[in-house]
This record gives sequence, structure tokens and C-alpha cells, in this order.
Amino acid sequence: MVRLETLAHEGKIEKISDLEIERYVNFFEKSYQDNQNHSKANIETFPRWSIISGYYAMHDITKLLLAKEFRIRIVMEVHATTIKVLRELIKNREITDLIEKGYHEFISLANDLAEAKKERVKAQYYTGTEFMKEEYRQKSIEFQDKVVLVYIEKIKELLSAG
Repeated sequence: MVRLETLAHEGKIEKISDLEIERYVNFFEKSYQDNQNHSKANIETFPRWSIISGYYAMHDITKLLLAKEFRIRIVMEVHATTIKVLRELIKNREITDLIEKGYHEFISLANDLAEAKKERVKAQYYTGTEFMKEEYRQKSIEFQDKVVLVYIEKIKELLSAG
């Protein structure tokens, strides 16, 4: 396990000042809700974007928890560092497994984008078919129901307990 002191020393996290905490918390309260709403609204029409938005809802509510309960701001390598900090602070394996699953789903889509950049024509056929649209729609629904919503509820419980 990485220690918080190490992450701070590496410049990956820092304490949020008294002057910034309210603005920071307000931003992430709105941001995770916007991403969650976007994710739900796009399951049918744009399922890949639904998955991306769902992950960002998870990421942002995690940063809300870190800010509100621990006054921690993630500065560098934000996705990986957020997971490391969460793993260090929250000893609930189910929660960390969910955020890691969301992160891997996001990375998978980012890798798809990188591959599409190299092979644009192939990517157009691959992602533009009705079959693939239905595959992503099903994947998006499952991701929303089994990962995003479960994770957000668990983090809300931690926020309300704090």
C-alpha cells in the first residue's frame, strides 16, 4: 500500500485550505450529479458516453468524499491517485473494487479511442454497427446498475456518516 505521506511528498495530493474547501466541495457535489444525469440520459442513444459519464460520476463523488471528509485534493495522476488514496483511507474492499472496475472500464474506452485514432476506418465500422450499438447499450445498462449506482450509494452512506 502506498502511504498518504508518500503521495503528498510526490506532489500527487495536498490539503485543501480553509479558503477553498467550500468551493471545492460545491463543485464536486454538482459535478458528480451532472455526470450521473448525463450517464442515465445517454444509455440508449450514446451508450459509450454513458459509461464514460458514469465513471466520471464515480470519480467525482470520490473526490467529493476525499475533500469533505479528509480535506484532500488530488493534484497529479488524478485517476490512479484517487484510487490509491481511497484504498488507503477506506478499508471497504467492495467500494475499492467498484471504483477500480469503473476505472478499468474507462481505460478500456480510452484505449478504444487510441486504437481508433490509429485505425479510423476500422473503428468507424466497429462502433457504428447496430450490433455494436446494442452491445454497448447492454454494457452501459449493466455498468450503470451494477457499478455506478451501487458505488454512488455506498459513497453517499460514507458522506452521511461523516
